[in-house]
Amino acid sequence: MRGFLASSIGVTCAAALALPLALPAPAQAGPPAVTSEPAVPGSTQSLPLVPLGADRALGSAAPEQGLTRRGVRPFSLVGVVWDNPASELHGRVQVRTRAVGNHHWSGWQDIETHNREHAADPDTPEGASRRVRGSTAPLWVGSSDGVEVRVQAEEAAESEGAGGAEGAGGAEGEERVTVPGDSPLPRGLHLELVDPGADPPRAGVAPAAAPPRAGVDPGAAPPRSGAQVGRAPLHAPVGRAPVHASVGRAPLHAPVGGARAGVSMSAQSAGDPSGAPADNSRADALPSETAVASAANTDLAPLGALEIPALSQQETERAFLAARPGTERVKPYIGARPRIITRRGWGANEKLRERGFIYTKKVKAAFVHHTGSGNNYSCSQSPSVIRSIYRYHVVSSGWRDIGYNFLVDKCGNIYEGRAGGVAKPVMGAHTLGFNSNSMGIAVLGSYNNTKPSSAALKAIARLSAWKLGLYGANPRGKTYLKSGGGNLYRKGKNVRLNVISGHRDGFATECPGRLLYGKLGTARKEAARYQGR
Repeated sequence: MRGFLASSIGVTCAAALALPLALPAPAQAGPPAVTSEPAVPGSTQSLPLVPLGADRALGSAAPEQGLTRRGVRPFSLVGVVWDNPASELHGRVQVRTRAVGNHHWSGWQDIETHNREHAADPDTPEGASRRVRGSTAPLWVGSSDGVEVRVQAEEAAESEGAGGAEGAGGAEGEERVTVPGDSPLPRGLHLELVDPGADPPRAGVAPAAAPPRAGVDPGAAPPRSGAQVGRAPLHAPVGRAPVHASVGRAPLHAPVGGARAGVSMSAQSAGDPSGAPADNSRADALPSETAVASAANTDLAPLGALEIPALSQQETERAFLAARPGTERVKPYIGARPRIITRRGWGANEKLRERGFIYTKKVKAAFVHHTGSGNNYSCSQSPSVIRSIYRYHVVSSGWRDIGYNFLVDKCGNIYEGRAGGVAKPVMGAHTLGFNSNSMGIAVLGSYNNTKPSSAALKAIARLSAWKLGLYGANPRGKTYLKSGGGNLYRKGKNVRLNVISGHRDGFATECPGRLLYGKLGTARKEAARYQGR
């Protein structure tokens, strides 16, 4: 299984239902074609845990397992996985690492053990795949070449937390007895050490910023000052009618001709009638897997773009109306499109993920998450963090792609997550039971005890105002989603939720952290304001 997980999977051609929600780019727009793609291989070391402590003779049934200090190949992110995704790890996982280039070991750091709620819905092909494994949240530790890990079952961890007091972990002073075959920890525990690989050229990013334009509300688009990533010129002059060579393209809410829930869109359903990309010369210059992922966004940016540029409020509204000829031309409730760094921009290895894209019907709600990966990263490291999470989700956990639809860093940069097109209803694996008709936005970091930055909150609001606006959703409103099954709502139940909800609203979890969750009311208000409500 592990060899199969680690193998690269080719990618089919681009998805259909490319929604024309931005004005087309001139033929010369975008970065110059390249003849080769810089390799960003990355790697995953998977080390089986061994019994530790006084009960190590119990083997795989030992209540404490781990690895003693050891040198390893360089890595930057860690996590623990196990065989059965339905099994919960009730206990404590701690790791300490040695930074590359010195002999300093960190103190013990806790890894969030409950990660099952970030997953594909039950009874979906992704959720039912035999490749899926149980996993903790990933933890970003920075460039390291030494590791030590310990995993303690709940009662063993409580015993240590009580200072090893006599009789701890048993009723009325009785010691806990573990017998062979009685495993307090999930079977098949492995430590995953993820190396994100080297940054591709211009993968580092600066805080989003943008100068105000004449006649445009300065708050209408994300800022764009500072170092930029592959900025392409804005699309054709405002007022030019969009030109599309694609077939099978329908208005956003068309009852026919659109993407169907759970349908994987492949090669011949996108591009011109022959199935070829709009710009063959540029497609030939990119690796096929990269071209496929990029082609899903060619209505918004040139093929191979490192980012999707921001539009002003007026440009966004005109593009929105131009995509719906024949409809009543009234001012739409939609926020200005923010700048979004594409998968190519953050250096995704497109050979890792599964082929094709899977869509749901629409986007009725946004679930906000934190990645639980810690806050010890700089914004220049964000692409590396995302590549690590991507690799952990796919190679270590067995998912088809990164679980989130979008990611946001502490500087307010927005990143494309799961492949399939940022304007399209891509089905993610972020909120167990509620991945249909929703999107997942994950803020890099952990926010139980750390306040989210104002830049990250603004990015959530701007992204939500735009993406929810494409589907007519009011960020301050309520909506109904049908549960696919979880620990809060039975399968099939229609649940009334905020249009912008926290993960914990759909599943009993701490995500997105109490301090980020407490700011969602502000995000709803701001997103509605950006939509003009």
